Amino acid sequence: MRNRLTAFILTGMILGVIVGFATNLWVGGDKALAKDVAGYFHLLADIFLHLIKMIIAPLVFSTLVAGIAHMGDSAALGRIGGRALAWFIIASLISLTLGLVFVNFFAPGEGLNLVRSGADSGVNTEALNFRDFILHVFPTSMVGAMAENSILQIVVFSLFVGVALTAIGEKGKPIVTVIEAMVELMLQVTGYVMRMAPLAVFGALASVITTEGLGVLKTFGQLVGEFYLALMALWLLLFAAGSAFLGKRMLTLVRYVREPVLIAFSTASSEAAYPKMLEQLDRFGVPRRIYSFVLPLGYSFNLDGSMMYSTFATIFIAQAYGIDLPIATQITILLVLMVTSKGIAAVPRASLVVVAATLGQFDLPVEGVAFILAVDHFMDMGRTATNVLGNAIATSVITKWEGMLEVEEPDYVPHPKAPAHTASHGRAGLELASDMVDEEKRS
Repeated sequence: MRNRLTAFILTGMILGVIVGFATNLWVGGDKALAKDVAGYFHLLADIFLHLIKMIIAPLVFSTLVAGIAHMGDSAALGRIGGRALAWFIIASLISLTLGLVFVNFFAPGEGLNLVRSGADSGVNTEALNFRDFILHVFPTSMVGAMAENSILQIVVFSLFVGVALTAIGEKGKPIVTVIEAMVELMLQVTGYVMRMAPLAVFGALASVITTEGLGVLKTFGQLVGEFYLALMALWLLLFAAGSAFLGKRMLTLVRYVREPVLIAFSTASSEAAYPKMLEQLDRFGVPRRIYSFVLPLGYSFNLDGSMMYSTFATIFIAQAYGIDLPIATQITILLVLMVTSKGIAAVPRASLVVVAATLGQFDLPVEGVAFILAVDHFMDMGRTATNVLGNAIATSVITKWEGMLEVEEPDYVPHPKAPAHTASHGRAGLELASDMVDEEKRS
């Protein structure tokens, strides 16, 4: 089923491009009609994303609380969190620097000769406020945090609950049992939701190509192409860093996470890939108590692709308007982005917000953001996939660092009498199927 899902996702991508292009040829001349048709295509992706958002909050809460409760050591929790943040900071600096190097090397904005007009960028930067971000981290209501899918707030509340359950010991075991059952329930629901992923991929790509056509890639081909070359370099660095810790198992990790990366790329949504990533990391050998803690943190603080995009887009806009920035100013911009980018966890179109805010801070033309909006979706696909891959590598490396990486789960054919849901439950499902085989042999 897993290999079939990958094939279905790839098929959805190809069909989405073909159907979107054909529809664009048919109704592209009428922008209003094209927008309406694209809206119906995107309905598939919207339904999928709504379902994903439906399960994200209870999935993060239950897996994180269960993981902390089984960790049993607050010192271990602090050590893992410290190592995770250290990795995230180093990875962010490397990503920002790499974006700066590539945009200066390729200089995709030179020769465009855009004229500064002072027009509105169309992007709201008011949400980017470091003080408000710090305050936003701490929830006033767990119900409100879950309703708004505020991952950081859910993480904070879950940390309190998990540590408290560890502190009260035997008295908390009934609650731990309920939460463990909730984890299994949410994994089962996740299995149902992920079956719609190929349709969502098809709808997302068909929608954007129906309205924009393939021509948009030609118009901004240099910018998009050079950005993807920079992303490829970042992928190579991430692969090398992962291999330094994981050795040959890095290749296995890439094979395991290909589905969540494809989902992230196709839908341009990290949230869409989150449930599948949990399952695949479990199969790779990362214990639940590690991935349930590190992965949500990574989704807020370890955005490698978005980091690269921030420096790349900021300097590109300066180049497009003929503004020559000294290297000292560019390094200052990099350091500012390093700080401001950590406050974008729940901001819509976060990377664009960061770029717009940074441009304004350095008196650069903020309206330049509007120039790249036409291809932002295609660039968002690449940076989102990079974010997901970076977090998978970070979580696996930290697990190896802790000496807790287990042997990966082998591919297997479920026993005919095993329940169908065992295939989507990682190690638990494998153990259940194996137990049934052993019991049959004994009888």
